Amino acid sequence: MSDIVKIRQNEWLPKIETALNDAVSTAGSISPELEDAVKYSLLDAGKRIRPILALEFCRAAGGNPEDAMPFGCGVEMIHTYSLIHDDLPCMDDDDLRRGKPSCHVKFGEDTALLAGDALQPLAFETMLTQSKLSPERTVKAAAVLAHACGAAGMVGGQVIDLGNEGKQVGLDELRKMDAGKTGAIIKAACVMGVIAADGDENTEKIAELYAENIGIAFQITDDILDITSDEATLGKPVASDIENSKSTYVSLLGLDKAKREAERYTELAVEAVAPLGDKADFLIAFARMLANRIN
Repeated sequence: MSDIVKIRQNEWLPKIETALNDAVSTAGSISPELEDAVKYSLLDAGKRIRPILALEFCRAAGGNPEDAMPFGCGVEMIHTYSLIHDDLPCMDDDDLRRGKPSCHVKFGEDTALLAGDALQPLAFETMLTQSKLSPERTVKAAAVLAHACGAAGMVGGQVIDLGNEGKQVGLDELRKMDAGKTGAIIKAACVMGVIAADGDENTEKIAELYAENIGIAFQITDDILDITSDEATLGKPVASDIENSKSTYVSLLGLDKAKREAERYTELAVEAVAPLGDKADFLIAFARMLANRIN
């Protein structure tokens, strides 16, 4: 991992945790059990890739990255809700997430479902009430995230994923699914960072292109790790795609070619942010780190 990634992660991770904790605590809950389930899944866990991207695209676009923190919290809440629901028995039926029992294993299926439901409105409440930016920029960012996590993005991709279980699908279908299920909220995080900085349309397009490519690279790397890693390192079950009879980049391309494709899409992401000059140094290093991660 490059020095700039280590430095920025050390800078941001404690601040992100504090902001997430404050948001959950401020919102409160009339059900202590529900609040416990939300906190269990959201806090002190995960690599916080999406909020870091929001913060760093704000910096790269010339803004104060702290201004993007409510947007970063919002996208992380959406991501966490998706993981809770993804693990449910009616979906992927996984018992382990981020190195500990999945939410439904710890709290029961009904409470886990509702914890995911609670995180969706909390994401937008946090963005709309905590943002110090103009109403126009705040609403624009909220609209970007709402679109990305709905039927045209993450949820739509998840439906395609479930429908493809037990089927052999081609690369085009796989990319379409991943663009929704994985890529859409990564793209939203990057674009919201530019919006927080009041960046121009060209910078938003740079953010979109970068995100599209790291989103594919990220999913290819996930597919590789599902085959090559172990449960302790990954923090979740391995070989789950094989068990669910899913087509993956590894099953379609083979392991070596999948690795080359992850590298290719990573370098396309690097090329996308090149026009930002030295403001892109972190984003370039971060893309390469994600492609070479071990969990």
